[in-house]
Amino acid sequence: MNCEEVKRKISIKMVLESYNLFPVKKNSKTAFYFALDREEKIPSFSVDFVKNRAFDFGTGKSYDVISIVQLMNRCSVSDALKYLKKFEFFVQSDFQNEKLMQEKEYKILNIREILHPALIQYLKSRKVYEQKDLVKEIEYEVKGKKYFGIGFFNNSNGVEVRNRYSKMCLGKKDVTLIKNELSGSNQILVFEGFFDYLTFKNLEKKENTNSDYLILNSTAMLFKVEEVLKGYDKISLFLDNDANGNSVKIKLQNQFKNVDDCSLLYVDFKDLNEWFCNRNMVL
Repeated sequence: MNCEEVKRKISIKMVLESYNLFPVKKNSKTAFYFALDREEKIPSFSVDFVKNRAFDFGTGKSYDVISIVQLMNRCSVSDALKYLKKFEFFVQSDFQNEKLMQEKEYKILNIREILHPALIQYLKSRKVYEQKDLVKEIEYEVKGKKYFGIGFFNNSNGVEVRNRYSKMCLGKKDVTLIKNELSGSNQILVFEGFFDYLTFKNLEKKENTNSDYLILNSTAMLFKVEEVLKGYDKISLFLDNDANGNSVKIKLQNQFKNVDDCSLLYVDFKDLNEWFCNRNMVL
């Protein structure tokens, strides 16, 4: 992408999050952050998510994603573009198309164990009902209408919600990192979605792999965990066999030497869960 495409297509919110910068207050279209280059008690850095631009009321300067990276990294435009290159394959990812609820008004009404017959049937259809204790039944309200789904919490206390008809996130989008109870794990298993994680727990059964688990909940969240992955001797990938999954796989293989691509197990299927649901047909 050229400079104008980068400014237009790469989310300013995502770039700020890559520096662990989050809004002090926000609504669906704008947000206020603390200034990027000084300490302050009242946030003066205004971000327009629609225009994908920011304005510092303290200095009177306007910013796009390139100038933000230049400010944070103290670098040239060309070096800023190199930094932003890692976000390019997120532009068309499921993160952009997914029905995200963090920018909409919602209310979680109830969290409990999976009891609704429709959700029980859905877990059974995905052949992960045995792992029902790893998820929750979420009842929630959006614009006065009530809904329910299977909920899986991330590290920011947001919740990925799935049912037979919808896929969304309530609250802040983030990854889910699950540490093994046994300390000192040197291996991490990376999954794209939580149904693949539940599927692996079925395959794992009662055997303890002494591994940590990372569920991305979206390929767009990869930038948040690159530092975490550096701490493991072995990284095992259970990603989808599609463009986004392949992009993440190639990126990690280029970045780390200890990556094991486990998608070969289900090479003829979209993901681990689809293979598991059809495994009797391929044995």
